[in-house]
Amino acid sequence: MEIFAKRLKELRIKKELPLRTVADALDIDHVTLHNYEENKTQPRLELLLKIAEYYDVPVNYLLGIEHVY
Repeated sequence: MEIFAKRLKELRIKKELPLRTVADALDIDHVTLHNYEENKTQPRLELLLKIAEYYDVPVNYLLGIEHVY
């Protein structure tokens, strides 16, 4: 999910948030968040929903899904 990693990092940088601040808000380790941003691992569904809520964006945006039919 390369698009997820890219958008996750873009959102954090756009809001000028340190990695640790976002990780703390999501209740995960900052290394875990870094690994998501570098496309080394992917979050579970529950955390994906939490990330979307934190940034106030649809999950589809995070996943790069433009249209679902």
